[in-house]
Amino acid sequence: MLQDIERYLACPHCAQALTRHDRSLRCPAGHSFDLAKQGYVSLLAGDAHTGTGDTAEMVAARADFLAAGHYRPIADALAEGAAAVSGESHGLVADLGAGTGHYLAHVLDALPGAAGAALDISKYALRRAARAHPRIGAVVCDAWRPLPLRDASAELMLNVFAPRNGPEIRRVLRPGGTLLLVSPTARHLRELVDALGLLSVDEEKQRRIDEKLGPYLEPVERREVEYTLRLGPQDVRTVVGMGPSAWHTDPERLGAALAGLPEPVEVTASVTVATYRR
Repeated sequence: MLQDIERYLACPHCAQALTRHDRSLRCPAGHSFDLAKQGYVSLLAGDAHTGTGDTAEMVAARADFLAAGHYRPIADALAEGAAAVSGESHGLVADLGAGTGHYLAHVLDALPGAAGAALDISKYALRRAARAHPRIGAVVCDAWRPLPLRDASAELMLNVFAPRNGPEIRRVLRPGGTLLLVSPTARHLRELVDALGLLSVDEEKQRRIDEKLGPYLEPVERREVEYTLRLGPQDVRTVVGMGPSAWHTDPERLGAALAGLPEPVEVTASVTVATYRR
């Protein structure tokens, strides 16, 4: 719930602390933000653009695919990593690009004393994230602007298939705090990439991530999680519809391509789970 993370929040305009006043959050400078009835709060600056956020259709597809357990090994790897670095933590876990809150909820189950901040620019995603776990507070914000969290407020940050703002991640993490970052390898969903003409992941992705985060965080370790998915036609439509390829795939062309796939189709899931420390 939002009350679990309110003490960590900061005004997006002046960076001062926010406090609850009935159905709004306010800072000492008078900036006020109404709480949505769906349980989240928008801390976007007035000139922010939300056009890059996931649509309602993309969010619904992601919720269905994750609920089916297809990415459970990835969620398990995150939870194991969080438990290893956080122990009996009672601090804040901030998930940058949290989407529906699926991975954050899994991590909070492994950290019984922690509170979770689900940060995303899609209100459709955060309507679900606000209900994903009793200790999640959901906040609409822009990953490329100053995050509405106080300096050194988070013990752990998550970033799963999401934008990475190195300077802000460093600012928000406490000294010694940890970032757990999940990114796809070039083998991720490769059978669908080849058969359906989806967006691919280049071989140098991890190197580029390390270079961009290098000035702000120290790499600690990384592991690969790779396994085989068996997907039916609807599962394939769902995984296409929940990711960036949804913006670039013609439904009619996709339908024709799907007709040529075996049923079920075996697909590689392949990601890197990397640990960084401030």
